[in-house]
Amino acid sequence: MLSQNKRLIGIVLTVALLLSGPFIAMQFTPEVNWTLSDFIVAGGLLLGTGLACELVIRNVNRLSYRVAICGAILVILVLIWVELAVGIFGSPLAGS
Repeated sequence: MLSQNKRLIGIVLTVALLLSGPFIAMQFTPEVNWTLSDFIVAGGLLLGTGLACELVIRNVNRLSYRVAICGAILVILVLIWVELAVGIFGSPLAGS
């Protein structure tokens, strides 16, 4: 149980560390211009992905299934992130 809580703390700290990159970059260059909603969406995506993978790790017994499901979750994260960033699919989600 203790190691599971450590993983959850690790997920939250990793999300905070990843979001600190754009936040720090905004202090030094005008090229990075994230709004509060950008941080909320990015944090939600990253935290949701981390928690979904944690759920898979806790509930799926076979290692090969764990890897495949977590891989699929990560691919979905990347596709959503790319769509929000540059709109490669041309969906209304990206403002196209």
